[in-house]
Amino acid sequence: MRSSDAGEEGGQDHRRGPDGPGSSGDPDVPGDPARAPERADDTEPESLAAVLGGWRASTDAALPPIAFVVGWLLSDSSVGWGAVAAMAVGLALAGYRLAQGKRPRAVVLGLLGVAVAAVIVLRTGRAADFFLVQLATNAASALAWIVSIVIRWPLLGVVVGTALRQRGRWRRDPALLHAYAMASWVWVGQYVVRVAVFSVLYAADAVLGLAVARAALTWPLVAACVAVSAWVLRRSLPADHPGFRRPREPAST
Repeated sequence: MRSSDAGEEGGQDHRRGPDGPGSSGDPDVPGDPARAPERADDTEPESLAAVLGGWRASTDAALPPIAFVVGWLLSDSSVGWGAVAAMAVGLALAGYRLAQGKRPRAVVLGLLGVAVAAVIVLRTGRAADFFLVQLATNAASALAWIVSIVIRWPLLGVVVGTALRQRGRWRRDPALLHAYAMASWVWVGQYVVRVAVFSVLYAADAVLGLAVARAALTWPLVAACVAVSAWVLRRSLPADHPGFRRPREPAST
């Protein structure tokens, strides 16, 4: 692989990168397996970060809740104005991302989450209820990741394998399957941390605290989660393994 190719790949990832999966993250930009590294070297953690996505989706997810709280505070605790502010920011972000060429499905899902939160808070009249969607989706995500590990379909492997168009080859590599399972526990921890913090603040009706936590536990936590899971993935693989981009096929008998 030529150094110019590596530089080109890094430039593309920087320009096109988006957080974190799915429920809570958005692995939106797959790497290019045609230009994968020839060996598992020091570029592997950055490669995993590129596959899983960058900071943009995390920032997008945090802005509408912050707009809700700002609108709520400026309007003397009116959940109606808070909901209007959140939807306005959500629509503006959606339009901006569509203009950038982001996949419509991801944009629609993000906007749908804001709309559901706005409907809930308008029906209950309690400002803290705007964050119920985040609390519920993070709890569901933690459960889904745990189940995926137990049934030996770790979601980190599913996400990365799908992004790299590996189909099921990663599951036929026992070492890589084990490594993905170990690294997936890092993502479980991410969701558990959010659920714990959000639950305490929600029970205390701490609306401003929920907004601060929503921002603090979005991009910074996702960035830490990607870095730690990349480290765990590498440490869990044998020293001679070529890396997650190159699953080993089982020896034919």
